[in-house]
Amino acid sequence: MPKQSSLRASLQDAEGLKVGTVLILLAGRFRGRRVVLLARDPKGALIVTGPYKLNGVPIRRVDPAYVIATSTKIDLGKLDVSAIGANFFARAKKTQKKGEEAFFKKGEGKVELPEEKKKAQTAVDEQILKAVSKNADMAKYLQATFTLRDRDVPHAMKF
Repeated sequence: MPKQSSLRASLQDAEGLKVGTVLILLAGRFRGRRVVLLARDPKGALIVTGPYKLNGVPIRRVDPAYVIATSTKIDLGKLDVSAIGANFFARAKKTQKKGEEAFFKKGEGKVELPEEKKKAQTAVDEQILKAVSKNADMAKYLQATFTLRDRDVPHAMKF
């Protein structure tokens, strides 16, 4: 078993992970969904999106160990991801109240998504949907989920 650090380094240099590559998510809320690779963050995580209008996957960070790279690529041209900066994935600070009243009010108040994230999502989705519209079947491909059945052998599949 390779050391964790060498495993991470080998995943970061994976050949198939170029901007515009279609990936399959293996874990998390959106497992089985196909997503498009937008960029890499400095720590090695992949920045991906569904696009949201097609399959409901927002702009997210994903560890490379939890994706399968497919041979499908989308020519995105000059993709503008400048809105996705270092603070894009930062969580909002919460003011902590102590006491009985705060304990019972924990579940109240749904947090609304910031406007800057909504604008970034729509801007990126527009660019990707332009490229997807060039191929008639690409939208259906991105909407479909990936599943394995009992007779499927993943080691023999070509992604």
